[in-house]
Amino acid sequence: MTITTPDTHKTTPRSGAIDQLAIDTIRFLAADMVEEANSGHAGMPMGAAPMAWTLFSRHLAHNPADSAWADRDRFVLSAGHGSALQYALLHLFGYGLPLSELRRFRQLGSATPGHPELGHTDGVETTTGPLGQGLATAVGMALGERMNAARYPEITGHHTYAIVGDGCLMEGVSHEAASLAGHLGLGRLIVLFDDNDITIDGPAGQSCSDDQLMRFAAYGWHVARVDDGTDVDAIDAALTAAKAAERPSFIAIRTVIGHGAPGIEGTSKAHGAPLGATVLRAAKKNAGWGDQRFVVPAEVRERCAELAMAGARQQAAWTRRYDTFEHASPVRCAEWVRAQDRELPEHLEEILDGIETGIDRATRQTSQAVLAAVAAQMPELIGGSADLAGSTGTVTGQDAVSALDFAGSVIHFGIREFAMAAVLNGLSLHGGFRPYGSTFLVFSDYLRPALRLSALMRQPVVYILTHDSVAVGEDGPTHQPVEHIESLRLIPGVRVFRPADDHETIAAWRAALRHTSGPSVLILSRQTLPSLESADGTEPDFLTSTGARVVRQAEQPDIDIIATGSEVHLAVEAAVALHARGLVTRVISAPWRERFAENSGVFGRAPVVMSVEAGTTLGWQGLTGTNAIGIDEFGASGPGDEVLAHFGMSADNIVRRAVAAANAHHSAPHDNDQHPTEGNS
Repeated sequence: MTITTPDTHKTTPRSGAIDQLAIDTIRFLAADMVEEANSGHAGMPMGAAPMAWTLFSRHLAHNPADSAWADRDRFVLSAGHGSALQYALLHLFGYGLPLSELRRFRQLGSATPGHPELGHTDGVETTTGPLGQGLATAVGMALGERMNAARYPEITGHHTYAIVGDGCLMEGVSHEAASLAGHLGLGRLIVLFDDNDITIDGPAGQSCSDDQLMRFAAYGWHVARVDDGTDVDAIDAALTAAKAAERPSFIAIRTVIGHGAPGIEGTSKAHGAPLGATVLRAAKKNAGWGDQRFVVPAEVRERCAELAMAGARQQAAWTRRYDTFEHASPVRCAEWVRAQDRELPEHLEEILDGIETGIDRATRQTSQAVLAAVAAQMPELIGGSADLAGSTGTVTGQDAVSALDFAGSVIHFGIREFAMAAVLNGLSLHGGFRPYGSTFLVFSDYLRPALRLSALMRQPVVYILTHDSVAVGEDGPTHQPVEHIESLRLIPGVRVFRPADDHETIAAWRAALRHTSGPSVLILSRQTLPSLESADGTEPDFLTSTGARVVRQAEQPDIDIIATGSEVHLAVEAAVALHARGLVTRVISAPWRERFAENSGVFGRAPVVMSVEAGTTLGWQGLTGTNAIGIDEFGASGPGDEVLAHFGMSADNIVRRAVAAANAHHSAPHDNDQHPTEGNS
């Protein structure tokens, strides 16, 4: 084979001519993308191209013809700002990403967005960009591989790779996730550190002096260093050693950001902007490259096609193993397929219908009963808590995952809320699992960025968030959520359920398990709540149809009280008192407020509409105007019932506010302007 570049013949004694040619191709495709868009990050791809090429050409088991092959190696570009690097690789290896899309880098509607997005570009395994989350998600993928291998060793045995940068390692989530990975001994997780010592503001050393190798060694990882990031053979050797390690591996590879770009290489100027026509022209000249943009030498295309065919052969070998497995273990194989397809067990409804109801108890306790019953029959339902299993109701009786045994279904995440949520994303993305995680609602602040990515990637992760109001009591305002429910409702694509009793908690779990295209959040009480019967013959799946049910019916009501969670029974108590005053009152429980807002016309509307929820009133005003009873300030320390009453969460206060609203309505002109319009708040 003759090796050529657009201008001259070049070889490198260290990497070999084809390797160097491919590396230069990746570098200049990335730089051309950024230059064409006049936006993006060219420096990282130019520095990291050798490690990425070595990984893709010598180690990564992947088949571009079938990017969803179950036992493929996973690759995560945690340093997602360097997306041009990944797009160049996907183009070269034949993932259906044509040069025309590389030319449309960062343009509206292109397949090459500014940061990699799941489902937007074939071959992208996860959405990255928020630094550190890619690494944490890769930990979840690697855990998924180990757990799947413990269940189906005949057809499981792949690696998870991630490329991270200084920014990923500075973000706190990297500490949480790397600590968990080391504790669990995830030996098929390999992280390549693009060690270029540059951040946006300048040298990384001006803000961080961590010894990353010592840090990861302290977590229990296998660590290695490659001093020359252009040395393909050294990178290859480090990867080979990492694949043989029984622990997760961290390889620090010294690179130069903007490699080969005169005047700006090795500086922050190469980080977040195009190189500029003059610098790019000089870089290409120094590499023996022509001035033409988006050039791929025929030899590189031929080599990548050969490697893609090798990947197809790897998948074919796996398919033969799968056929043997299916023949030898048809029941287990059917279970694996069902879990991969996210199909629920046929007898799920029977399981849910068999859970005892009519019991006064905290909704977290009902949730625990549901979780234990379902997990016993649905082995792919896996998860745990951030060190709060007893408090959040996630003690299921299932075995725990450990470094010595990954066959369990319970994961002890420790006090690592952010990493827990990112790992849940990775488990979901891996396939074959329906993950859940739990903590107190107030600590959703810690995991919110990963929950946001759950929604952005449409992953069916279930979040169990308990201790849902100021009823937490003596722990005080630091532990009493006020704004949190509303803040979660604001995230597009998140289903937020706040059930009022055991019936609604079971309905919330039913809706969450059926939902396979986005996350569900269950907001649950610490305190005991009465079991409430529906007053309108509501069906079990009322949540997905209307999002609400009538718990106290009234013909031609004067007042509608819409409430959620622990405030519903207070609204019922208030309605009885209001009826005694001559005000006919209907109570609607709306555990899924957003769905109710879309369908509120189904219920009709009383002249006066009120809402009651122990949290901020902001999101209720579109439904009730000023008649929203809630808490728009921080909580207070004291016994829970006293704190609730202090902030107006009592039947007496609801009655007082309702009477005042009814009097104001009767004294005001009766026209359409007196009522807020219906719609999604």
